[in-house]
Amino acid sequence: MVTSIILTLIALAFVLIVIEDIIHVNKAKTTLFFGTLCWIIAFISPIHGESSETIQHQLDHNILEIATLWLFLMAAMTFVAYLNSKGFIQNIVHRIMPEQISERKLMFLVGAFAFVFSSISDNITATLISLAVVMSLKLDAKKLVKYATLIIFSVNSGGVSLITGDVTTLMIFLAGKVTIPDLLLLVLPAIVSVFALAAMLSIGMNEQLYFARQEVRRIEKTDITIAVIFMSTVLATLFLSVQYQVPPMLTFLFGLSFMFLVAQFLMRKKDVNKKIIDYIREIEYDTLLFFVGVLLLVGALKEVGVLSMFTELYQFLAPEYANYLVGLLSAAVDNVPLTAALLKAQIEMTPQQWLTFTYATGVGGSMLIIGSAAGIIAMSKVKALTFMSYLKMVLYLLVAYSIGYAGSFYMGQLI
Repeated sequence: MVTSIILTLIALAFVLIVIEDIIHVNKAKTTLFFGTLCWIIAFISPIHGESSETIQHQLDHNILEIATLWLFLMAAMTFVAYLNSKGFIQNIVHRIMPEQISERKLMFLVGAFAFVFSSISDNITATLISLAVVMSLKLDAKKLVKYATLIIFSVNSGGVSLITGDVTTLMIFLAGKVTIPDLLLLVLPAIVSVFALAAMLSIGMNEQLYFARQEVRRIEKTDITIAVIFMSTVLATLFLSVQYQVPPMLTFLFGLSFMFLVAQFLMRKKDVNKKIIDYIREIEYDTLLFFVGVLLLVGALKEVGVLSMFTELYQFLAPEYANYLVGLLSAAVDNVPLTAALLKAQIEMTPQQWLTFTYATGVGGSMLIIGSAAGIIAMSKVKALTFMSYLKMVLYLLVAYSIGYAGSFYMGQLI
């Protein structure tokens, strides 16, 4: 009876995630509500007759995983929140963009920019800045949809090769399934798939585009210093994790604290209304709370024994084929709970197969506009980008995804 109640609540929570744009209730609210409720029920009426001590141990293990992920994301997002609020990133973009460029060249340039930037920042910021570039041009609706489609795919592709770029990649890394050198093998197939999509979408686009010159603000020394600290933290995270197995969360928290101290010193004589530590309040806390709620739900799924059902797909298909399908499934089911579920299901795969799984769950959500945070953000910013207009691009997206997946499989042979 208790198992049925918990499963019903979890199913309802996931349905509310999918229809978030219809009911206009933030998914962070629903997942956190149902995630905590499921565990409270488990304590009141223990699953399978287990003791309260056993339930407490299971919850403690789940909370440790959540805290590790939450602290890492909080640190990374604070860096980006500061640089974004200062207009540092937008300023750099306007400085490097030419006054005139062809539509085809812009397609490749935007794809490359979104790919690189999403590797070192959160997908939301990368999507917003990339869209700002193309929306500053007077493009017709069909062309704007093409650029937005490329941005969504590029942003999702850019995060799969670095733990700083995508939550699912970080989750798989923290679970010990892949190493950082393994993940770097995904860079080549991921960028090739982005350029393949850019080539397909740019067919017939040969006109010249002109950027309106905007007043470029002077970049403050403090902002440059913090940007350098951010990039140094990213590089230090990669190096220390590979060389000394230092947890990424620890390195990023150290980098964040160093940034606070340096900024405090640099700003001590300036008349500023806002303290550097206040930028923590500007990060997307609804995103962080969503992850907490989702991982609580997935933890409850594990305890009721449902996650073992996910292994059935791998019993009928080889992992290479099953991973490909799971990637496509992540377009309809949020890839965070999907990844968490399969990690907790303890599926046996080789490092090469986990590498293909990492690519699939990171990029597969691009198949549908509601399949990723980048897609939802883009849909809210571009009026012409709807569920149906994006669906018209699905063949191009499927070809690009397949190219990247095949490339990840062959690159995995180098492990």
